[in-house]
Amino acid sequence: MQRGEVDMVIVGADRVSANGDAANKIGTYLKALAAHDNGVPFYVAIPESTFDFEIRDGVKDIPIELRSEDEVKFMRGVDSDGAVREVRITPENSPAINYGFDVTPARLITGLITNKGVCEADFDKIQEKFKKSN
Repeated sequence: MQRGEVDMVIVGADRVSANGDAANKIGTYLKALAAHDNGVPFYVAIPESTFDFEIRDGVKDIPIELRSEDEVKFMRGVDSDGAVREVRITPENSPAINYGFDVTPARLITGLITNKGVCEADFDKIQEKFKKSN
């Protein structure tokens, strides 16, 4: 992106709130920030069923799966004898947090690519396109 080699970013989402905030695999928010910083359009491609019209503020209210801290505290690999081993890569008593998803705020999303066409990531525009009254 910094070198101008990316024209646009398109990601999916597991859930999109009524205001256009999008929850997706961890790291999506960082891609959106990088796209924004480099003037690259950032789109989220979703079916209409991905919208959760009950959630108005996705950043605050979309529940995020918390996975085992062991996934980030341990690494598996093959040792010199060819055996698969698991080793700790953090100090023994270090706490860790391991979210499975993050939420990209609507302000970083250029548009939502849906089965009804492209829609701005904006509460009023989403309600208008999908004729939902909340």
